[in-house]
Amino acid sequence: MMTQNKLGRTEIRVSPIGLGTVKFGRNAQVNYPLPFQLPSDDAILTLLKVAADLGINLLDTAPAYGVSEERLGKLLKNERQHWIISTKVGEEFDEKSGSQFDFSEKATRHSIERSLKRLQTDYLDIVLVHSNGEDKKIIEETAILSTLAELKKQGLLRAFGLSTKTLEGGLLAVDHSDVVMVTYNPIHTTEQPVIAHAHQKGKGVLIKKALASGHVQKIPGDNPVLSAMRFILQEPGVSSIILGTLNPLHLQYNVQCANAAL
Repeated sequence: MMTQNKLGRTEIRVSPIGLGTVKFGRNAQVNYPLPFQLPSDDAILTLLKVAADLGINLLDTAPAYGVSEERLGKLLKNERQHWIISTKVGEEFDEKSGSQFDFSEKATRHSIERSLKRLQTDYLDIVLVHSNGEDKKIIEETAILSTLAELKKQGLLRAFGLSTKTLEGGLLAVDHSDVVMVTYNPIHTTEQPVIAHAHQKGKGVLIKKALASGHVQKIPGDNPVLSAMRFILQEPGVSSIILGTLNPLHLQYNVQCANAAL
């Protein structure tokens, strides 16, 4: 069983490994090595039970992940209190037009209201801005963070931040929010200063693409999963690594490697 980490200065505690759920709801225009079919409800329930038994309490979803939010809302039912749910705002996706971004106050409020309904909950633990790559512009020229801060005061969410794509944006996000999500692994170290800055400021850090979006063969070492876990978890300030999989055995192995690294 994994020991939970405090998410920065918030009262939220998260497992060192979180479960990413993009594959619960979307299999179009995704950057994974192999195509996949969306899982059945029974397969998702099995994976969620395995995750819970392993000590995982963090689920990461988003409106841009197809029907992921709706499926989680239906399947979690009376289990809501056992999970920390992180979702996102700013990006919409459909197979015809691809990704569309809107960081306005109106779109942000609508997105939060819709996520609450889809997830069948009256609060969201973590809300991240789904960046289009223009992190600095989002932070400095839109009202999205101030809107999220207001919604936090209203009790609709407990913490907010950005899922960033640039070093400059990550550093700014640390200064203006509770938590930041960055890409970090042995072959992508550009955003390490963001993690260090967050650690210094007492802010939460979530890691995405820890296993290079499934392209683990790119990570050096005889055991690339263990190598990645050791590399990431030795970095002070990392709160949780978000890993997406539909395979319970892969999830178990990932947690085993994380425990070994810890």
